[in-house]
Amino acid sequence: MGRAVYLSHPASLRHLTGPHPERPARITAIEDELDRRGWLGFERRSSPLVDRELVELAHTPAHVARIERLAAAGGGALDLDTLVSPGSFEAAMRAAGGAVALVDELLDRSARTGISAHRPPGHHATRERAMGFCLLNNVAIAARAALRREGVDRVLVLDWDVHHGNGTSDIFHATDEVLYVSIHESPLYPGTGPPTDRGSGPGTGFTVNLPVGAGSGDAVFCSLVEHVVCDLARGYAPQLVLISAGYDAHAEDPLADCGVTDGGYAVMTATMRRLGEELGAPVGVVLEGGYALDALARSVAATMEVMAATQAPAAASVDLHPVARAARERLGLGG
Repeated sequence: MGRAVYLSHPASLRHLTGPHPERPARITAIEDELDRRGWLGFERRSSPLVDRELVELAHTPAHVARIERLAAAGGGALDLDTLVSPGSFEAAMRAAGGAVALVDELLDRSARTGISAHRPPGHHATRERAMGFCLLNNVAIAARAALRREGVDRVLVLDWDVHHGNGTSDIFHATDEVLYVSIHESPLYPGTGPPTDRGSGPGTGFTVNLPVGAGSGDAVFCSLVEHVVCDLARGYAPQLVLISAGYDAHAEDPLADCGVTDGGYAVMTATMRRLGEELGAPVGVVLEGGYALDALARSVAATMEVMAATQAPAAASVDLHPVARAARERLGLGG
C-alpha cells in the first residue's frame, strides 16, 4: 500500500504573529488532535529547507529577498494582515520545503499519500507580493518542482480554502501545465476569482473559479467536487493532484460565512482520493487556512483518516446541487 506521510517542522511555531488568527496555536491544535488519534497511521517526517532555485520558479528573486531581509532585521509588517518575525523566513522556507518533499515522495512512489502541515500558508502569495497571511506560495512551488520531473507535464491543484487563492491563480494564469480550480466564498477577501476569469494566453481554460455564496455548506462544496472538479480532471488527466486545503469554509470559522462540516471535508477528500486512484495520479494535501482551532484540528484529522484508510471509502451519494449544475453548464460539461 505504501506509506502515508506527515511533513512538518518546529519552525512553523517560530513564525510569530502576535494576536492574529494565523497563529502558532493552529499547528499545536492539529498535532494535539493527531496525538489523541495515534497519528492515524501517518509516518512523521521533518521538512527540509526548500532549494531557493525552486522558490524562484514561482516567485521573483526580489520577493524572496524582501522577506529574508525583513526577517533578518527583526521583522515587521508587509501589509496590515501579513507579518514577518525573525523566525518567519525559515518557517516559510520549511513550509515550501515540506510541500516539495511531499511531491517528491509521491512521484517517487515512496509514499502513497501525505500532507504538508505548516504555517505560514501560501495560496495568496503572488509572484511578487506577500499578502493574506502568506509569504511563499507553498503549493505553487511544489507544483513547479513536480513539473521539472520527467514525465510530469500536468498537475491539478484543487483549492477548497474559503478564500480565493489569488496567488496560485497569478502564478499559473498563463500556462496549461496546471489546472487550477478554486472553490471560494464570494464576495470575500481578496475579492478575486470571478467565474469569468479562466486564465490567459496558453492558460486560457485552465483556471476555473467556482465562487459560492455565504451559507454554502457540504451540499454545495461536495457537489462541486463530485460533479465539476472530477469531470474537469478526467478531461485533463493530471499526473499529480494537489489539494490546497484550507479549512476556513467550516461552519465554526470566524473569518468567513460558509457551513462545511468535518464530515464534508471527509467526503471531499474521499472523492479526490477515488479520483486519484482512477487516474493513476497520487494525491497530496498542503495546508492553507482554518482559524477555528477545534474545527481545524478535527477537519484535518478527518482528511487524514480518509487518506490513510486501507481502501478509499465507497462513493457517497452526492446530489447535483443547482450551484454545481450552473457551473457545469457554464463550463460546457452539460446540465
